[in-house]
Amino acid sequence: MNSIENIINELKLEPHPEGGYFKETYRSHGEINKENLEARYEGKRNYSTCIYFLLTSGNFSALHRIKQDEIWHFYDGSPILLHMISELGVHSKHVIGRDFSKGETPQFIVPGGYWFAAEVINKNDYSLVGCTVSPGFSFEDFELKTRKELVSLFPDKEDIISKLTHN
Repeated sequence: MNSIENIINELKLEPHPEGGYFKETYRSHGEINKENLEARYEGKRNYSTCIYFLLTSGNFSALHRIKQDEIWHFYDGSPILLHMISELGVHSKHVIGRDFSKGETPQFIVPGGYWFAAEVINKNDYSLVGCTVSPGFSFEDFELKTRKELVSLFPDKEDIISKLTHN
């Protein structure tokens, strides 16, 4: 079994602002011009991007959102529990993993505009996943609000927001 430090070093992962570690592994050379994108985007975007993302049981990926759909791909370690809050305030949970008999799925799509966060299910473990975004990811499309700001948007979700925000 790989150690967390080995994975971080071998894959050259760096800390991610939402929690966990990441490394961009793909950014298409081709780009979509602004005039061919929806109005919510400023500037051009690559066709697609992909990252490795590592989360440990001692951490979580804080609630955040991006404009694009994001496809999660499970690779190794513990299944991951993904939380989503829709634009209408509906909270849902999905398990990304490879035990199909338990209803886990190795791939899951988070719709653009949804708030989402993730946590490792097993104690003292890690989850290694990949995330693919199209149009390609740009930090201009990334939004990470404070706990207070999110609770003001979804007051009935204060418990889950408090659990899955850093501040």
